[in-house]
Amino acid sequence: MQTPVPLRGPWRIVEMELWDRDFLDLVEPAHLTLEDDGLGGFAFGAVQGWIDCRFSKVEGRHRLEFTWEGADEGDPTSGRGWAMLVAADRLEGRLFFHRCDDSAFLAQRSPAPGKKRKSARR
Repeated sequence: MQTPVPLRGPWRIVEMELWDRDFLDLVEPAHLTLEDDGLGGFAFGAVQGWIDCRFSKVEGRHRLEFTWEGADEGDPTSGRGWAMLVAADRLEGRLFFHRCDDSAFLAQRSPAPGKKRKSARR
């Protein structure tokens, strides 16, 4: 399944309901990446996951639902989640761990690898 263009690429997870920013970036910068083929991955804290997405539109907004499997501190884990594009550079969603926690999250579009943001000059 092809990922809709507005959702493709890297996203920086900037906020989660259950965990503070220090935890989110514990091992590496918290992120979600959506590949062209509807697959992708995420990482935050000591959690890494690989996702399989399905896409739709709700009230004209792009939405993805996904299942995931991965590891939390090296232990196997899995779950599901969803996210909705609420602005060109902003995703809001919820991540569920199977039979455990769930948390809302906010992600902002990241620059493509190799691209640097232009600094604002005054």
